[in-house]
Amino acid sequence: MQGFNKYYPPDYDPSHGSLNKYRGKHALGDRARKIDQGILITRFELPFNIWCGTCNNHIGMGVRYNAEKKKIGSYYSTPIFSFRCKCHLCDGWFEIQTDPKNTRYVVTSGARQKDEDWNPEENGGFAVHDTEGSAAPVDPLAALEKTTDAQNYLVNVQAPRLESLQSVSEHYNADPYALSSKVRKRFREVKKVEQQKQKADDQIRGRYGLPETFSLLEDDEAARQAAKEEWERGKQALALEESNKRRRLAVDIVSIPTSTITRAPRLHPKSSSNSKSLSTNPINSLRARILENTARQSNPFGQPRATLGNNHGLAFRK
Repeated sequence: MQGFNKYYPPDYDPSHGSLNKYRGKHALGDRARKIDQGILITRFELPFNIWCGTCNNHIGMGVRYNAEKKKIGSYYSTPIFSFRCKCHLCDGWFEIQTDPKNTRYVVTSGARQKDEDWNPEENGGFAVHDTEGSAAPVDPLAALEKTTDAQNYLVNVQAPRLESLQSVSEHYNADPYALSSKVRKRFREVKKVEQQKQKADDQIRGRYGLPETFSLLEDDEAARQAAKEEWERGKQALALEESNKRRRLAVDIVSIPTSTITRAPRLHPKSSSNSKSLSTNPINSLRARILENTARQSNPFGQPRATLGNNHGLAFRK
């Protein structure tokens, strides 16, 4: 790459012209060393596989050479160029020219092209410019029928359709201002409703601390019915759970034996009948045990003794 900053010698004078002219060099550099012969050195890539005529070695498609490009003629207004390259495997030269008439490249000397053309006719196909093969002779009656069908389709189907489209277009484009006013009025009404709905949703989100991205459902009859059904379903599930919890608690209380009480309560002599019901009722036994444990926690240094009062409850004393 050439730098943008160029060195100007001290004896350079702008009247001498450009810097390349002052130094006696071409702007293309070494590529233009044969420019006086009409030859320009350019990078050329082989468009096909070839065999070198000097060393008979194969050179693959895509190999690049520093070729001598030269104009050798014209096909009408299109120039014909020749590319003279030196084989990288020997000292032989080969030349390739452009063929604008057939839009291809041609090897003219020093090498031979590898023939890789595929003929569809030799492989059971059709020629490139004859995709339909050998067509049968045209039946004049069939051609006339086809033309008549096309004419009928044009008159009966396409023409009414075009007329209807044209009438619709004229209807909507007859008064553009009135249509635009109607559309803008409808847009303002819808926009006002949307703003009110957005404001109500924001108030609900702020009341319950919901995020702004949380979307709310439309408040219609279907949403209310669905919410009511969901509420009834949750209420029934909660009631069922509470009922099961009470049933399990009752089963656990009934299953506790009366012998689990470690300390037998000292009952008042006047309540002998109540003592019998206390010993036989598991709920009273559990209640007495809970009260005893509570009294022990409140006064761990005393020895509480449970007595049965007149109110059929238990009292503790030291």
